[in-house]
Amino acid sequence: MNPSSVLTLHDLFLIKGGGERLIHDLCLGLNSDLVTGAISEQGFDLSQLSGQVTNLNGLSGLSGIKTWSLARAFKKYRLDKAYANVIYSGVASPLAINNINAQKHVFYCHTPPRFVYDKKAHYSKDLSWLGKQALHLLNTWFQPQYEQAVNQMDVVLTNSQYVKKRIKNTLSLDAQVVYPPCDTQQFRWKAQGDYFLSLARLDGLKRIKSIVEAFKKMPDKKVVIASGGPESEALQKLAQGHDNISFTGWLSEEKLLDLLGGCLATIYVPEDEDFGMTPVESMAAGKPVICSDHGGPLESVINQETGFYADDEHLVESIIASVSLLTPQKASSMRDACEHRALDFDTHLFLKNISKYLI
Repeated sequence: MNPSSVLTLHDLFLIKGGGERLIHDLCLGLNSDLVTGAISEQGFDLSQLSGQVTNLNGLSGLSGIKTWSLARAFKKYRLDKAYANVIYSGVASPLAINNINAQKHVFYCHTPPRFVYDKKAHYSKDLSWLGKQALHLLNTWFQPQYEQAVNQMDVVLTNSQYVKKRIKNTLSLDAQVVYPPCDTQQFRWKAQGDYFLSLARLDGLKRIKSIVEAFKKMPDKKVVIASGGPESEALQKLAQGHDNISFTGWLSEEKLLDLLGGCLATIYVPEDEDFGMTPVESMAAGKPVICSDHGGPLESVINQETGFYADDEHLVESIIASVSLLTPQKASSMRDACEHRALDFDTHLFLKNISKYLI
């Protein structure tokens, strides 16, 4: 596959999230050119990509119209060059389809936009009356264009069986599952530490509050929360006076790998998660995972073998029970199973599987 045969469009490279990592690894492995709506220094280093990188600078600085401005940037994007394959990733990038000449259009749908479909109430609940009206106008403008674009795709791929069902329910499309990639060689078991680790962003759907509440009741157990996000200040305030709960903020890749390699186990209990790369990365480092008992994590973590499922109905109590079960001896005994399981999501398998859908 020559360098000009694949073009990838991805909404944003603002953070080092799972979707961004997937597209970074895809572009690297397929020698793909890349078009993105915005790039930040906090995101992945795109200079190592061999293909051409185009930044549309399409993200407005005005709060409340970012999705609209991003969608418009992709909608207006014009491309003279023809490609054999064009891969779209994200919410806004599919709107570019009418202006791109390609033999095959492939949509990697991480999830249908939650603010349009199943999480509309979640995103609107804290908005002012004016904000709710703005969201309604955005959805009215955006939804028909989005659905028209995705229905033009030759194939739709997604990251889990869980999201495959969501796509069927919301868009009436049959997607094919290609699990996200993990560079299993990057993650290493380094030591059997005495702390649990959370790497999820500090926002409501990740339910870090439940982790904090659990460890407040376990003063003899340590947890390190190594990330940032909109709930950072509130969560740190909630944990005040509990020295066993520590926050690091966003860290470098090197420091995160050290923390992961040295922890006892990780905790990842988001609500309604699409797939979740943290459990796979944890297992690649030989560390078991306490994870949600629903959603994407069920497709990577094997209960009782590479981790424990936390009961969604009694989340705090279930985290406490799982932490109690994960003694250093128990965690160590799960190491081989974890490392072996992570290999099922290795980057080379991802590239092999996604290439099946390309010309």
